[in-house]
Amino acid sequence: MMASAKKKKHSFPSAYTVIVIVLILVQALTFFIPSGKYSTLEYNSGLDKFVITKASGKTIKEDATQKTLDKYKIKIKVSKFKDGTIYRPAAIPNTYHQIKKPKRGVLGTINQFLTSQVQGIVDSVDIIVFILILGGVIGVVNATGAMDSGMKRLSEKLQGKQKWLIVIVTSLIALGGTTFGLAEETIAFYPILIPIFLLAGYDTLTAVAAVYLGTAIGSMSSTINPFSTVIASNAAGISFTDGLPMRALMWFCAVGISIVYTIHYAEKVRKDPAKSLVADQADEDKERFLGDMDMSVKSEFTLRQKLSLIVFAMGFVVMIYGVQQLGWYFTEIAVVFLAVTYILIFTAGLKESKFVDSFVSGAGDLLGVALTVGLARSVGIVMEKSFVSDTIMQYFSNQISGMNNVLFICVLFFVYIILGFFIQSSSGLAVLSMPIMAPLADVVGIDRSLIINAYNWGQGLIGLIAPTGLILVSLSMVKVGFDKWIKFVTKLLIMIVILILVFLSIGVLME
Repeated sequence: MMASAKKKKHSFPSAYTVIVIVLILVQALTFFIPSGKYSTLEYNSGLDKFVITKASGKTIKEDATQKTLDKYKIKIKVSKFKDGTIYRPAAIPNTYHQIKKPKRGVLGTINQFLTSQVQGIVDSVDIIVFILILGGVIGVVNATGAMDSGMKRLSEKLQGKQKWLIVIVTSLIALGGTTFGLAEETIAFYPILIPIFLLAGYDTLTAVAAVYLGTAIGSMSSTINPFSTVIASNAAGISFTDGLPMRALMWFCAVGISIVYTIHYAEKVRKDPAKSLVADQADEDKERFLGDMDMSVKSEFTLRQKLSLIVFAMGFVVMIYGVQQLGWYFTEIAVVFLAVTYILIFTAGLKESKFVDSFVSGAGDLLGVALTVGLARSVGIVMEKSFVSDTIMQYFSNQISGMNNVLFICVLFFVYIILGFFIQSSSGLAVLSMPIMAPLADVVGIDRSLIINAYNWGQGLIGLIAPTGLILVSLSMVKVGFDKWIKFVTKLLIMIVILILVFLSIGVLME
């Protein structure tokens, strides 16, 4: 071998490969974990009846009354079903039964492996359409030169105040996470914020940290988030205001720690770029997000460019209002940004061919991100089709039921970390688990609000690293490897775990 030969560099697998590996591992587990189901109860508004579905698949209808809920030991007010607060089937306690495992064989397993990925993309089509339209809009705005001119002006304003960029971005997104579950919508912020972070002297990982820690820690520390705290509290038979002061204090502490942690890393990178965890791709990142922008040349900020940026920014204002106040999801958000596209036809001043080419090119840039969203959904589909989620729930509820109160709540937190890995839907996990877990609080003598906290903090915390969640989608936006994110976030993860265990223990001891 020649002495000059370079050592082969081994790179960490891409987001797609990581998801496929997780999918294969989960699919393998389904062969060993018994299939089983709880009987479920669901409200049918058309019939004004409860529909009870047995583990065998047989269904019966009963009157939609509190008496029926009491009969099945479901401690939820009947009004919560009728007003749509509990919109998913609720598990009925003490009804778990093993069922015959679906026969698959070699061909069936291969078919499930492939079909789940296609089905994941189909199920995520609203998010995928939103991402592609957003990419198209960004492509058009970039073609006008508005983004470059606007970022230059903002960069001048940030001189000496770079830390506030992290504080403001993380705090605002965390506020959205704790109040109305701001999560997937933050994908829209990366293309705008990353260039600003780079111009401030930071790296792409800092941008991901500021945005993603905001949404992950904010959602984890949910105070009044209807998709986690509110629905979980209702499913546990208590008011979402129970335990609210402790959850608010957790938000303040966890978000504060995350901001300080991010600033510590970011300032270290700003003073010495070689200390960046993504230093090896710094030039590529600048080329991709800043292009040939020359900060020494003062560019003209035209009226058309200003109007284009205002229209673009208003899309986000409408999006946030719609999600928070009107209950919008990705179909409605996609419509908003499609409307922004049509308005830009008049403000951008681009020729028809240039406009269309810019839109298509911009959408193409985010195609990989869109596919990552669909692939991540495939893991949950395999779990659902194999009927192992309820078995995992039954196993853990049996293991923790006889523990003393402090040990019980701390172990339950770790149980929810595991459950949150497999069941990424916060509302789905709440309705599945709360009728089973909440009564255990009465057995060990603690307040049910602590069960909500363990659920919130456990299933929320795993979102920081779960490949089946939003993190790989976020990293795909900036082409940062999952291994580099793990290296960055590990110490913070340990700090937050310790913080949560302290909070849970104090919560029990204060009763």
